[in-house]
Amino acid sequence: MIKKVLLFIALFCTIWSLQAQSFAWGLKGGPTLGFQKWENQPRDLLFKYHGIAFIESLPAGNDFALFAQVGYHIKGSSLRNQRALFGGGVLDIPTRQFQFRNIALTVGAKQKFNFRNIAKSFYAIGIRGDYTVSTNLSDFNAFNTGFFPSDAFVRKINYGVYIGGGLEFALSELVGAVVELNVSPDFSFQYQQPPIGNITDPFTGNSFNIAERKIVNVVLELSVGIRFLRVVEYVD
Repeated sequence: MIKKVLLFIALFCTIWSLQAQSFAWGLKGGPTLGFQKWENQPRDLLFKYHGIAFIESLPAGNDFALFAQVGYHIKGSSLRNQRALFGGGVLDIPTRQFQFRNIALTVGAKQKFNFRNIAKSFYAIGIRGDYTVSTNLSDFNAFNTGFFPSDAFVRKINYGVYIGGGLEFALSELVGAVVELNVSPDFSFQYQQPPIGNITDPFTGNSFNIAERKIVNVVLELSVGIRFLRVVEYVD
């Protein structure tokens, strides 16, 4: 998969150099909703954020573009509103977050349309590769009996797709704004843990087994950003 991504990037750069010296670049970011499924165990949303630097081709008419972007994304899930029996009473357990802090590289294409003569609407699709730079799973090491994920089973490299759409607005001749909503599901496992048996629950003392755990990331992101245009004009 990594070789295919590198080949796609090389092809993208070649096409860009041949067809478009004009380009747009900028920064965007905003809130991230993280979804995860731990086999059949439900998980709550993780509310975090992301930031992205991007560059895209700017052909005549600005109806189609190739793009590349690199971003920092906090993905994961959480556990909220949980209670446990402890010391003969009911204990409210604080919200626990499971964070996977990833750097993502995406390459793809955008199709654009005129939107009421005030903006460009677009949809975009791309392929994405993620590298996990850190997690917060070590926060649970002191009382981890196998129920919580462990860094030992985190997969550093993952891949998936990027599907989004939004609006581009012109603020001046060479500066614009962008608002975008995207969903980015992974096709690989962020986490893969083998089955673990005869685990003792630290709250109840009961024993239980944990099946093989495979965790996949999906994120929904809203981005707001600024675009800068570099326009090359040829004069005969």
